[in-house]
Amino acid sequence: MITKLYASVAAVALTASAASAAGHLVFTPGEGDFSWDAYNEWAANAPDLTGQDVTVFGPWLSPEDDIFRSMIAYFTDATGANVTYTGSDGFEQQIVIDAEAGSPPNIAVFPQPGLAASMASQGLLDPLGPDMASWVADNYAAGQSWVDLGTYADPTGADQFYGFFYNVNVKSLVWYVPENFEDAGYEIPETMEDLIALSEQMIEDGETPWCIGLGSGPATGWPATDWVEDIMLRTQSPADYDAWVTNDLPFNDPKVIEAIETFGMFAKNDDMVAGGAAAVGSTDFRDSPAGLFSSPAQCYMHKQASFIPAFMPEDVVIGEDADFFYFPSFASKDLGNPVLGGGTLLAVTDESDATMAFMEFLQQPIAHEVMMAQTGFLTPHSGVNLDTYADATLRGQGEILLNSTTFRFDGSDLMPGAIGAGTFWTGMVDYVGGASAQEVADAIQQSWDAMK
Repeated sequence: MITKLYASVAAVALTASAASAAGHLVFTPGEGDFSWDAYNEWAANAPDLTGQDVTVFGPWLSPEDDIFRSMIAYFTDATGANVTYTGSDGFEQQIVIDAEAGSPPNIAVFPQPGLAASMASQGLLDPLGPDMASWVADNYAAGQSWVDLGTYADPTGADQFYGFFYNVNVKSLVWYVPENFEDAGYEIPETMEDLIALSEQMIEDGETPWCIGLGSGPATGWPATDWVEDIMLRTQSPADYDAWVTNDLPFNDPKVIEAIETFGMFAKNDDMVAGGAAAVGSTDFRDSPAGLFSSPAQCYMHKQASFIPAFMPEDVVIGEDADFFYFPSFASKDLGNPVLGGGTLLAVTDESDATMAFMEFLQQPIAHEVMMAQTGFLTPHSGVNLDTYADATLRGQGEILLNSTTFRFDGSDLMPGAIGAGTFWTGMVDYVGGASAQEVADAIQQSWDAMK
């Protein structure tokens, strides 16, 4: 999967203390569905950090930066600390420069774990400690997954917990038009077996189940990697998934071949996909969901991440004209409810008392709910009030997160760039173009071997 930052502002900064001092807490304590009792209890015992500074540096630009600052204001109100967030579209380069120069911020916001792990191995991050790891394990759905995703080797090679995930996205979604399902008498599938049976029923009814498009300019092929990753989580153990991402499980292992061929069951069947299998590789992923809304419908289902409504027709109302369901797991595999996605993590780059107090504040439901109520922020925090999500769509995705038993980061983002954003992408295009799963997997493994 690819990540883009749609912003042009290079860097902006504002202290939360300034906003708070003006009395601009975005939500008045005591009002609404927020967890005020928990916040008030924490605030009553919060340390006095008046005069102490905390600097936070990350990739969030407008409008997310101001929403993040509105959350920070509640910490400032309770402690008196001055917290400054600075956002930059050059974060990933600048944080390394600042850390190596000995002038890092107190906290860095990483858009994915790879860079954080690299900096931890160089001694440029401070561990959060076992108590924070235990809290995440106990209070995040699929908690151990989040602990593992935030645990990296320190300079001695010992694993330590560094990354606190904050703001998550979900990819394991299937989009559909409720009216079309209702008219045809189709039910939302509860298992992968049901989803396959539903797809076959649609074909028997003379309909086309899926719209699938892999086109994305130079990144063509990435949507198929999400399919394969989601299927890997539903056919193999999380340990196998982790080994696959690091190539401890070869890319041409039969377990991976099975996942690719399962994707092929949907994408390489002319009856299964709109336009036939030949259209999959050439259809732009941004155009692909349009078939859901044509009359008659070109397809009934489209698998894509939570961002895809941005590419649906402008007049589509999510929750009414289009909705989603969880890409289900195989009942026969007994692998729980895995979720594929991504997210940002906060890590400490320059420890101080106020810095660690702020990280502990992020355990409070209010630190998540203020974000949930204003933007597309999703959290696996099991203590939040789901009613604070800004709309029913976000709440539904939040419920999928809370029902998850395993969470794994987008595998292609964790692989070396030449693989995850290279031969994996092109291999999937070759696969839908006619190559066998074995041929494609062998070629990807050869490219990985060449890097060793």
